[in-house]
Amino acid sequence: MTRRPGLPLNRTITVLTSGLRRSSATRVLADNLARATCRELNRLGATVDLDLIEVREHGHALVDSLTNNTPSAELDRALESVARADGLIAVTPTFTASYNGMFKMFIEVLDDTALVGKPVLIGATGGTGRHQLVLDHQMRPLFSNLYAVVLPTGIFAGPDDWAAEAVVGTALGHRIDRAAAELAWEIDRRSECWALRARGDRLQ
Repeated sequence: MTRRPGLPLNRTITVLTSGLRRSSATRVLADNLARATCRELNRLGATVDLDLIEVREHGHALVDSLTNNTPSAELDRALESVARADGLIAVTPTFTASYNGMFKMFIEVLDDTALVGKPVLIGATGGTGRHQLVLDHQMRPLFSNLYAVVLPTGIFAGPDDWAAEAVVGTALGHRIDRAAAELAWEIDRRSECWALRARGDRLQ
């Protein structure tokens, strides 16, 4: 890819994970997706600012925000991180064939325009491969309804995917690499288009 001089090379990625424990499979999947995306953006010549949001850490604040309209400063910062990011990685555990309640509460308190036109990589974990339907039946419609650009490849990881000590070189690892490349290219393409548009406006 040939770059034009003067284009910004810094990208921001926000990772949203709603696992119930710090060492959950959901967090592990989110971390792997984040690392792969950073690696792909680095290959495109970009540096990356990465922000990880553990939704469970905002549980009480989310309830207060929904019931009393009084979000905490920490929750406001997390919401702003999603709104300002060039791209979003969103990963949830599967509960009763859908995303979990905390994940939905976080999405509920986002500003209506926070995800408009934003590239989103969706991921989910579950106790059986049958749960992978959550990607296309629940998560994709949710983000599409908010006018996000949901990438073609979503990543589901079940118990069999974690049998190996590391995901590198496994079927899951190849899926992660493909999804990360899609996110990186979409972020890069959109950032370059905006930079060229801004440059054109200045020359007018």
